Amino acid sequence: MSTFPASDTSLVKAFWPPLAAGVALGLVLLLTFAITGHGLGASGAAADLVAGVGLALAPAATQANSYLGPLAKGNPLSAWMVWEIVGVAIGALAGAFMAGRFRVQIDGAASAGARQRLIKALLGGCVAGFGARVAGGCTSGLGLSGSATLGIAAFVFLGLFFATGLLVSRMVKGV
Repeated sequence: MSTFPASDTSLVKAFWPPLAAGVALGLVLLLTFAITGHGLGASGAAADLVAGVGLALAPAATQANSYLGPLAKGNPLSAWMVWEIVGVAIGALAGAFMAGRFRVQIDGAASAGARQRLIKALLGGCVAGFGARVAGGCTSGLGLSGSATLGIAAFVFLGLFFATGLLVSRMVKGV
């Protein structure tokens, strides 16, 4: 990650302490369960969008597809998870601006090159997204919401997720 110029340090606010951020996330998760009846999740939003666009462009093929058919419920903007992702993006931008930390940058571009870094990030994101859909949820859905409800699959997923991340990091970085 890039560092901030010395002239900007007076405008940059400190990160939240990890304990405070964890408690705040836990409270948000609790409120989400209490208000909406379901936990947090993100990977389903992409599937909802693809199914909605597929329904608009090729309805027969989308409905006949064993994966997308059950997800094709009409307008993807009616799915709660799509709006959750929109809210997360708006909240992240607002938080970055308020903390003086908004920067447009490509982390790792100096060592790998911007183009190669973007390609690796895109491929890694696609593989992680595919894995999340196969596993039945992403780190927020399975990890946060699943572990909050003491789901065994959530703890298995989290253990394998971190172990795989460490293994792939060692393979890619050669550490």
